[in-house]
Amino acid sequence: MRTLFRAGNIPTAIALVVVAMAIVFADYQNRELHAQAQRADVLAKVALVRAQLEGKVNSNLQLVHGLISTIATEPHMDQARFADLAAYLFAQDNQLINVAAAPDLVVSMIHPLETNRPAIGLDYRENAEQRDAALLARDSRSIVLAGPVHLVQGGRGFLGRFPVFYTDQSGEERFWGIVSAVIDADRLYAESGVRAADEEIAIAISGRDGRIGDRMAFYGDPAILAQDPVQTTILLPSGQWTLSATPQGGWDTTPPNAPLIRLGLGLGALLVIVPIILLGRLNEERRRRMIEQRRRATELTRLSRRLELALATSQVGVWELNIVTGNLAWDDRMNELYDQPRDGGRRDYTHWSGRLHPDDRERAERDFNTSIRSGERYQSTFRVVARDGAVRHIRAIGSVYQDAGASPRMVGVNWDATPDAELSEALLRAKTQAEAKNFELESAKARIEHNAMHDPLTGLPNRRYLDEVLERHTSPEGRSDGLAAILHIDLDRFKQINDTLGHAAGDAMLVHASQILKRAVRQTDFVARIGGDEFVILCIGGKPGPDLRALADRIIATMRRPVSYQGHECRFGVSIGIAEGNVRETAPRQLLVNADIALYRAKRRGRNRAEFFSAELQAEIVTAKRVSDDLLAALDNNEFIAHYQPQIDATTRDIVGVEALARWQHPLRGLLTPDAFMAAAEELNVVATIDRMILEQALAQREAWALEGVFVPRVSVNVSARRLHDDTLIETLRALDIAPGTVAFELVESIYLDERDTMVSWNIDQIQELGIDIEIDDFGTGYASIVSLLQLQPRRLKIDRQLVQPITGGDRQRQLVASIIEIGTSLGIEAVAEGVESWEHAAILADMGCTVLQGYAIARPMSGEDFAAFVRSQRWREAG
Repeated sequence: MRTLFRAGNIPTAIALVVVAMAIVFADYQNRELHAQAQRADVLAKVALVRAQLEGKVNSNLQLVHGLISTIATEPHMDQARFADLAAYLFAQDNQLINVAAAPDLVVSMIHPLETNRPAIGLDYRENAEQRDAALLARDSRSIVLAGPVHLVQGGRGFLGRFPVFYTDQSGEERFWGIVSAVIDADRLYAESGVRAADEEIAIAISGRDGRIGDRMAFYGDPAILAQDPVQTTILLPSGQWTLSATPQGGWDTTPPNAPLIRLGLGLGALLVIVPIILLGRLNEERRRRMIEQRRRATELTRLSRRLELALATSQVGVWELNIVTGNLAWDDRMNELYDQPRDGGRRDYTHWSGRLHPDDRERAERDFNTSIRSGERYQSTFRVVARDGAVRHIRAIGSVYQDAGASPRMVGVNWDATPDAELSEALLRAKTQAEAKNFELESAKARIEHNAMHDPLTGLPNRRYLDEVLERHTSPEGRSDGLAAILHIDLDRFKQINDTLGHAAGDAMLVHASQILKRAVRQTDFVARIGGDEFVILCIGGKPGPDLRALADRIIATMRRPVSYQGHECRFGVSIGIAEGNVRETAPRQLLVNADIALYRAKRRGRNRAEFFSAELQAEIVTAKRVSDDLLAALDNNEFIAHYQPQIDATTRDIVGVEALARWQHPLRGLLTPDAFMAAAEELNVVATIDRMILEQALAQREAWALEGVFVPRVSVNVSARRLHDDTLIETLRALDIAPGTVAFELVESIYLDERDTMVSWNIDQIQELGIDIEIDDFGTGYASIVSLLQLQPRRLKIDRQLVQPITGGDRQRQLVASIIEIGTSLGIEAVAEGVESWEHAAILADMGCTVLQGYAIARPMSGEDFAAFVRSQRWREAG
């Protein structure tokens, strides 16, 4: 700053500031005028495109209005009539691809038909991409322009949806459906001048589906929206688009004439500034030379003092040798270093060489003589021995010089480097010790890392190691070019071995399994243990499906062989899930997920087998998850309702009870029977919850029927095996205050009545004490025995429909059913026949002594209101 504001530089500085400000202002004005001209030019081109695009869209939609009016007057129009009307539209100037009519939101008429036949049958309510726009047109009763969208028949287009309403014979206005006019997006862009304008300006169009404020571009580069574009609005029947544009290549901030103007300004500035600078420099140079002379004199004095102080404090000895005469001059410090008297006497070469350590003499003399002969810098380190035997480490440096007319000389310094040498030796010892310690630490680190990345029992890589390997193959630099496959392996019946023979036996089986896996794979394959009894084989490289199947089969066959452990023969199997794919398309980590899904399938299909992952399997998993999610939501929304199927006395045909059956009132799929959701409910462990909901609804409905004068003696409900294991079941039933004899619990025969555990037995005994009847459902298809019937003492046996339905076709089937009825009668158990689909069945069963009938011949399951009406109508008596 002081240099800048010297008196000689002030005029130059003022001139520079003034000229710089003038140049900056002139350049700014020039760029502003250029930017305004650019935006005006882009706006003129954009305005033309906007007018053409808006006109084309609205003219296409206007063509369809006449067709809408005709449909409103002819709501039952067929395809031929629709095609004639649509053909007239296509004869006009338009960009339409097709016109489709969707009565009740399902496409049933379209023109032209041949090229758009795949769209026939499209249900807008099922198409996620088109559903919202179709429903909006219906609900808003106005035109909705959506798009661009992917069309079922291929390509992209804008969909103009027109709601159609007509007046029926009673004069009431009704919704007929939707007429959709599809505008070809590419033709619209081309014929509206958008494509042509792209050659001069960059265009982006945003506002998909006409949404105001939507800044996502559906045409052009989305980056245009962030480049301060010129924008204009395209008005649509239901919203607007925003047309944004910039010049091709972006805004040019540098005007074309900028170089010329800047050159002129620069030349003018030079004519003003250069003379001022030259004058200032001449004055400054004269002043600088005077200051420099004073500075050098001061510096020389200061350096002399520093040199004297440095020599005194550093204890450096100075020497000088006349190379020709051999005269050697030492100062007092040199005499002290070489143990010579400080008498100022003459010294020669022998005074120096005579003190050299015998081990260093040859090297030290060679260094000294080499420097003298070559004239290069002299530098050496050596030891000297004093008269008392003390050893000193000396460092010496020197250089050869020669004054004019004089002999060549060498001048140098020596100093005592003993402390440095001792420190170096100590550091060398410390370095050696540190290296040894570091080696031990590295070895320990390697052992720790190996233990952290490997399973201590089997020695196989663990889950952490597997994750790192997968990560390497997932990263771009580590991704392989070939195929990758993962086999996810889980030991079957391993838990039984652990529970019966102990964990030592389980560990032995795991080690045995790991050895089998290592022997079965290639050297390039990766085997890891990732859990208790779970292993993974990662195959990177080409290994086709048949080879993977063969590998899995070998592993399964080998694992199935018995293993001897301390006199016990242990047997276990494996389930394997296999996923394969190209690592350029599917990340190895995703393959692990896919293999896990395939393993789940293998276990569900009986274990001890291998299953491959497939798109169909993934679709099943996705569907199952969707059903599970819907099912959990249904429990929260009370979507499970009871339907009731009547049971009648086989002789009197009187109503003796109903069976309450679970139904799911799905908000989208309608009423669903248990076969659509019970498997998912079992996996989610919510069957007991559904049973409880149906029981509570059935009890409330029975009371409601009683208030209406409809008497139902008994309500039967299904009880799952899980609910019989619930230790709070009896407490819950007591809270319901169930009247004895009014409720029956149906237990499926496959609950394994012969092997009931303590909780199940106690719950069944308590249920019977509460006055709730026990019925065996689906009798004849499961595992119940006569002994279990004697122990359980059910009130009724429900003969399965598979046994009932064939009795009209042969005596053998009749004898089987008759035997079941006789067994029940002999034990005091009533017989209830399910699946009575005809009155012929009813008559045969009544003759056999069956007590109660239930089936479609009497009535299908129905809601509580319908059941009350059914009882009042007595329709089953008329049919029978």
